[in-house]
Amino acid sequence: MGINREVILILDFGGQYTQLIARRIREANVFCEIVPYNIKPEEIIKKQPKGLVLSGGPASVYAENAPICDEGIFKLNYPILGICYGAQLMTMMQGGKVAEAPVREYGKTDVVINNNIPLFKGIEKETSCWMSHTDQIELPPKNFKVVASTANCPIAAIANVEGRQYAVQFHPEVIHTPRGTEIIRNFLFEICDCSADWTMDSLIEQTVKEIRQKVGKDNVVCALSGGVDSSVAAVLVNRAIHDQLVCIFVDNGLLRKNEGEKVVETFKNNFDMEIIKVDAKDRFLEKLKGVKDPEQKRKIIGNEFIEVFKEEAKKIGDVKYLVQGTLYPDVIESGSPVASTIKSHHNVGGLPENVGFELIEPLRMLFKDEVRQVGRELGMPDEILNRQPFPGPGLAVRILGEVTEEKLNILREADSIVLREMKKNGWYNNVWQSFAVLPDIKSVGIMGDDRTYAYPIILRIVESNDGMTADWVKIPYDILEDISTSIINEVYGVNRVLYDITSKPPATIEWE
Repeated sequence: MGINREVILILDFGGQYTQLIARRIREANVFCEIVPYNIKPEEIIKKQPKGLVLSGGPASVYAENAPICDEGIFKLNYPILGICYGAQLMTMMQGGKVAEAPVREYGKTDVVINNNIPLFKGIEKETSCWMSHTDQIELPPKNFKVVASTANCPIAAIANVEGRQYAVQFHPEVIHTPRGTEIIRNFLFEICDCSADWTMDSLIEQTVKEIRQKVGKDNVVCALSGGVDSSVAAVLVNRAIHDQLVCIFVDNGLLRKNEGEKVVETFKNNFDMEIIKVDAKDRFLEKLKGVKDPEQKRKIIGNEFIEVFKEEAKKIGDVKYLVQGTLYPDVIESGSPVASTIKSHHNVGGLPENVGFELIEPLRMLFKDEVRQVGRELGMPDEILNRQPFPGPGLAVRILGEVTEEKLNILREADSIVLREMKKNGWYNNVWQSFAVLPDIKSVGIMGDDRTYAYPIILRIVESNDGMTADWVKIPYDILEDISTSIINEVYGVNRVLYDITSKPPATIEWE
């Protein structure tokens, strides 16, 4: 939403750490936005940024079809920090030279810096950094000087102090660069003169004002799922317009065990909000009949949600806006100019072209942990805020292949056992997500001396800060055993439990 605040723009060249750059900047209470690398100078001027960051990327600056920004960006007189590919691009586009490195650097490396410049203020001359490059700067552009070096990279950083342009070959945004946070903070506060004005309370205040201004006297419906994102979005919009908001909870038949009853009860007990519950199980399952492709599932579910909202909105009368709990990772993962679409999120890429409403997405620029901070500022209970993420398309994307009533029943029971055992053993709040997946295969087993031919359940437990990257959790064996034994004993149609030990990347958290 177009809130008036200081902003740093990150030009995205497809780097695996681009989102980490954003996280580090926001942790310093400075708002930032990731924008396409090919953004035009006039578009940048409209956003009035305090500074620009050029991200890393997988390409070589000399490669055919390498992502190249508009050269006019370097003449706008904004402070610029180039990182890795961004550093090499700054060099090449301003008359310097980039070449293939004689010795490629990957991993932690000792670096010697010139700490008399603003970017490295307060940092010891000898420190360490994280390198990941095959090309490197061979000759700096005019007016730039070398300000850092490693044993294998003589030009590890360059600076045009007067022009407020800096370029580092290493990655200050990763935790493996111990003083990386200080380097980024130096760029923000010593070079860009940011004031750290981005806090959750100021965000809420400004967002409420903007929603009121945008909505006027019109009616609004909110797609309430009961998850953290839609719940915070609903409470935030409710603070802004209250009587004009109606929350619609759609039971699409793809929810977890007893989910619908719990959501409605929680909101009725905690918030003064109008909630309509719609039973749409049959229509969703009918639409999904025979569909196996995950992207098609997401599109179908997104379309059907909108149809339900349209029908309910007609009953309310004169509804112009639809509130959604879209988050920044949803937007990022649904595609960018240099990154392929990982998966369409049902509230971004999964929506039909003609939605029929104007969208209000007050959380669109926030990461998950920031959304939880907003919820705490709004006084929401931990019961809601500490819920693990649940995908918008629900169990449909945790059932591989066609979605059927039989599979839904199996997965619901297995998933409820996973959550039950995680909570019982005190692990639920220690991880990002823990859930069951039902693949479209069966295997031979033995139960009670009889041969079985039944489904396996795949157990997925990951830790993460924002969902953009994730590591599998080394859960104690006794808990894994309890989960496995309980599923086998209590869920008819399952004879095997597997544990997914893949991180993101290369995998995604959800299977579809």
